[in-house]
Amino acid sequence: MNIGTFAEATWGDAVARCPKQMAHGPCAGVGDDHSCEVPGFGPCTFLDVLDAWPHPAPPVSGQRRDPSPAAWTSEASAATSTAAFRAAAAFRAAAARRPVVVADLPAAPLSADGLRASADLLAPVADACLLGDHGGARVQFPPSYRARLLTERGVVVWAGVNGRDRNRVALEGEIAACVDAGVTALHCVTGDHPALGHRADARAVFDLDSVGIVALARGRGPLVSAAHAPAAPPADRRLSRLIAKIDTGVDVVFVDHCGGPEGVGDAVARLRDTGFDGLVLACVPVVTSAATAAVVASFATGRLPAGYLEAVLDANDPREAGVRAGADLAARMIALPGVDGVNLSGGAEPGHELAAAGATADITRRLLGASTRTAGTSGPAAGPRTSPTTGAGVAP
Repeated sequence: MNIGTFAEATWGDAVARCPKQMAHGPCAGVGDDHSCEVPGFGPCTFLDVLDAWPHPAPPVSGQRRDPSPAAWTSEASAATSTAAFRAAAAFRAAAARRPVVVADLPAAPLSADGLRASADLLAPVADACLLGDHGGARVQFPPSYRARLLTERGVVVWAGVNGRDRNRVALEGEIAACVDAGVTALHCVTGDHPALGHRADARAVFDLDSVGIVALARGRGPLVSAAHAPAAPPADRRLSRLIAKIDTGVDVVFVDHCGGPEGVGDAVARLRDTGFDGLVLACVPVVTSAATAAVVASFATGRLPAGYLEAVLDANDPREAGVRAGADLAARMIALPGVDGVNLSGGAEPGHELAAAGATADITRRLLGASTRTAGTSGPAAGPRTSPTTGAGVAP
């Protein structure tokens, strides 16, 4: 028997059985008990075929990779939007001077006024607002429309794009519309299965996973980011899967929750050892109420610092405790070697989005005030920032 052919077939079978058709391996939704993120599905299909893992082992320390593969740099000269390139360059320049803050933007779905109101609270202090996927609402405005609503307001937008509801043709159009809207960056993820949300009746698409979406987004001008989940099983294979994304065209890596600064520091050190010289942002949970804790717990349970949720929720003033804890944890993340900034990560249950945006803004203000007092840091004092894209202030 041809062992190589047998291994390939085994991997292909795992892909076919996966509810999300993950061609490049397991998503970050694998539970600590090895369960698939889809309720009732059972174990992740890939964990039985790890001998057929298709990605090479990451280089050991000292063996450098080419950090800028020619595969997409040549594309950039032909396909780059000048405005998008300028926006991305401005963000890179800011990150070279000081730690940067990319904040998830909690906003009610299907509400342009709600989106603007949340952005008006958060955009004056954060370097960019991440328009991610609402954890509980699967019907919402398309990424490019949300991006247009905010870029026209002077907000620096980091647009999330996923493959749950769109095939590759629709994704290509969505990405092009985001670029036309003037986004600074595109965050490329596979996306949660429709079973996780209020529209479990919707058919999953997943024509492309995160690697395929990165391939569509690269070279168009905006920064391209992807997620790294070091704590998700199989933890010992996660870095090699991340390198597959990087080699496809990733400029920025978001390091997901993995137990706190020690786990993040180890993950970042291993990533930097591979030769990756792009930006690295460490995810920091935003928990300031029961409404925000419920959202964070839905995707990060067991991967937060020990006792983090309980300490905030048991405090006499959870909001103040959460703002203090978030700013302190973010400052510790920024102090780690190889970390360029943080992603303030979270959301809120329906009706609490505006309060969550305000609390996230307060974490950012407190973090910025602390970072200016940190030796060797050139971050700005707390207060409104100007848009690195337009130079205009974003006023509430």
